[in-house]
Amino acid sequence: MPLKGGHADLREIDRWDGGVGWIAYPDERMQRASHALAVDGDVWVIDPVDAPGLDDLLADLGDVVGVAVCLDRHKRDAGTVAERHDVPVYVPEWMDGVASAFDAPVERFGAELGDSGYRVRRVRDASLPPWQEAALYTDDTLLVPEAVGTASFFRAGSERLGVHPMLRPIPPRRALGDLTPDRILVGHGEGVFEDATGALRDALAGARRRLPAAYAKMIREMVLG
Repeated sequence: MPLKGGHADLREIDRWDGGVGWIAYPDERMQRASHALAVDGDVWVIDPVDAPGLDDLLADLGDVVGVAVCLDRHKRDAGTVAERHDVPVYVPEWMDGVASAFDAPVERFGAELGDSGYRVRRVRDASLPPWQEAALYTDDTLLVPEAVGTASFFRAGSERLGVHPMLRPIPPRRALGDLTPDRILVGHGEGVFEDATGALRDALAGARRRLPAAYAKMIREMVLG
């Protein structure tokens, strides 16, 4: 099983009334997930990994109006998808060093992603380690690209949602701890649709305590295979 990439074979995940998620390379260990948010016929594509059949998936939701990058290192295929749909790449106004990576036009966004209704929460903006991340949320949906995830190497023990291994010593409790979503969409793995708030509370509260188990599991899966 490759860490990243392999054979592209789009697998739909996270279908709900307001959008859909997909994994472009189901066999990779990183389980890179992407999402399309549908709002009144407008489609916002978030941190996309391209794959055959993606445009058909998006067309079922409406018209693509923008592609957003919510993590500085999640450039992925955002430029390619944006150019194909003749729309801008949207980047948080405080995120450095990302806009120059795209040939497509770039728009900056602040407290809300365009007119999508999704508000923006700054999860992390740090130079050591370099990490700039924005979460998108409504009253019922939270999308977090990296700080938490459901891919196996994020989780320890019985966790359904885990804090990124690098952030376990400093879990993003201030950024995410007050949110009460019905569903959580993540950038690595399938989303959480059952008791999502409980899963988030458990992940943040137990991040440090479960750090040894999480690191041991990560080493086994990512290094030893």
